[in-house]
Amino acid sequence: MKLKYLAAALLANLLCSPLASAQDVEAGGKIYKKQCRSCHGPKAQGMASFPKLAGQPADYIAMRLTQYRSGEKIGPNTPLMAPRAKKLSDEDIANISSFIATTFE
Repeated sequence: MKLKYLAAALLANLLCSPLASAQDVEAGGKIYKKQCRSCHGPKAQGMASFPKLAGQPADYIAMRLTQYRSGEKIGPNTPLMAPRAKKLSDEDIANISSFIATTFE
């Protein structure tokens, strides 16, 4: 379990590091609007049982999406998040994470 967490954290860090290719914030915004906004809100402020994403660093968001994508159970919303995250590529995760972190500080 700790190894999975460490691997996810390392991947998230790599995806969001300055050495990674430039993230496409606009593409991340399109994915956010299509896949995330209905639950997390138009300004990522969170709604009902869906957590606030605004103010979270990009590496944290990328780590969580990577964990969901790998099938790791994180909390009660895992059954809702895992199917959506499974469809995301590494590039999608980097783009969404950058969009959220830079748009909803």
